[in-house]
Amino acid sequence: MISRYIAIDWGSTNLRAWLYQDGECLDSRQSASGITRLNGQTPQAVLNTVTDGWRDANTPVLMAGMVGSNAGWINAPYLPCPTAFSAIGEQLTAVIPDVWIIPGLSVDRDDNHNVIRGEETQLIGAAALAPASLYIMPGTHCKWVQADAERIHDFRTVMTGELHHLLLTHSLVGVGIGEQETCDAAFDAGMEQGINDDAIITRLFEVRASHVLGALPRSHVSEYLSGLLIGNEVAMQMRRYQHAASAAITVVANQKLCARYQRVLARLGFSATPLEGDTAFQAGIRSIAHAMAN
Repeated sequence: MISRYIAIDWGSTNLRAWLYQDGECLDSRQSASGITRLNGQTPQAVLNTVTDGWRDANTPVLMAGMVGSNAGWINAPYLPCPTAFSAIGEQLTAVIPDVWIIPGLSVDRDDNHNVIRGEETQLIGAAALAPASLYIMPGTHCKWVQADAERIHDFRTVMTGELHHLLLTHSLVGVGIGEQETCDAAFDAGMEQGINDDAIITRLFEVRASHVLGALPRSHVSEYLSGLLIGNEVAMQMRRYQHAASAAITVVANQKLCARYQRVLARLGFSATPLEGDTAFQAGIRSIAHAMAN
């Protein structure tokens, strides 16, 4: 077992790091120096800054996320699915001595072309902490992952989070809406529309028209749109994964997103176990670190 190691989740816009000693987290840090926001710094310089005072000559660093993409530090290969959970920790890419990048996952078929960076590490942790046959991983790009106790079989991506952001900030839907408020009733109204309409692309402008005409308070546009998009996503994907009706489902995300997806799943008659994304990530890194020592 490795007694001391550093875990890093390095995405496009930010970086989070944790220092572990004998299985306990001693410290954590955050940085805005995501892979797309290095501002002239090299990845190694950013790493040196964020781990200053943590590392000695024998402290391994395990990194996951966009740091391993073709826009990152080095392009770490994807592992094609189906693949064993254990194979992920056996295919690390070294960038400098004792600094490793965890591989992503890919699906490359005529009916599904998909990639994952970062979520594969959360999956390892989720499989240990809240095993399921279907993992839902909300975020900017929500991942729907089919797996069993040993292998990841398939996954698909739904750009729900990014679409919500783009519509509110870069389209007519969000023009003039002002400050937004949390509203369960608005989310539920959008959810019902999303669940019951296969073609919500025809409904998107109606979100704009609804607040212009006074049918929807402007301060509730974000909540209604969130319900519409998540409701449609979950309804469509659960048709694909009908087998999950009698199997375990785990939602891996922050508390707020877990609650939203659980709300829609419950409306459709499914239950799901929530798991904090950071908890899953750290458990996944810990599993890989322990395997490296064996």
